[in-house]
Amino acid sequence: MPLLEISKLTHRFAGLCAVSDFNFVIEPHELVGVIGPNGAGKTTVFNLITGVYRASFGSIKLQDQELVGKTPHQITSLGIARTFQNIRLFKELSVLDNVRIAHYGQIAYTPAEALLHIGRFRAEEKRITNKALDLLAIFKLDESANEKAKNLSYGLQRRLEIARALATEPSLLLLDEPAAGMNPNEIIQLMEFIRWIRQTFSVTIILIEHQMRLVMGICERLVVLDFGATIAQGLPSEIQINPKVMEAYLGVEVAS
Repeated sequence: MPLLEISKLTHRFAGLCAVSDFNFVIEPHELVGVIGPNGAGKTTVFNLITGVYRASFGSIKLQDQELVGKTPHQITSLGIARTFQNIRLFKELSVLDNVRIAHYGQIAYTPAEALLHIGRFRAEEKRITNKALDLLAIFKLDESANEKAKNLSYGLQRRLEIARALATEPSLLLLDEPAAGMNPNEIIQLMEFIRWIRQTFSVTIILIEHQMRLVMGICERLVVLDFGATIAQGLPSEIQINPKVMEAYLGVEVAS
């Protein structure tokens, strides 16, 4: 069974069709890239998968469970996590608290126990803190656990955002332009980091990215969008020479 299966996905904003008849399947442990020019509909697809938008038409199934109509927190609890093009951390909170927050979908105490600090509250809080610290150690962020998130370097903020997403224990991780703002050396490091994440956490990854060096270097398959429609799918080597893709990026017709 595919991990994620999208069928005839369509979404409209008023009279604008942002995504048109999008079909996509990803198997467990794959690493697939979604690319295309600005405004092609890539982030809209992520927003539809994660419940930020509700699809106008079509189906999104995670291990045969329909996601259309579910809320973002319900979808997260089913095993999908994401990062954003613009880093969205709680910048005034500590690095530790940013990761602790992600565990609260798994808490085992009641609101009354939390309010009165009784019952399971203290044991659960200790468990969540220890899990968060363990994850920070894996990401080499444990020494910054008590720092405010805003004080981290840009690259470490990216790393923290991914760590927070993985704290929800997803089976599918959506990365939205993780290389944005990075220099060539940082992109090389990010490629190895993404490979390490997939191996260490046994997670399936869908990646949106404009950095061709990154997607061509690590993605096993690519899907290309333009004006909300899929114009090509295939191996990176195939996409690289596809006339429709070259036309979409270069803005000129390319002979086959």
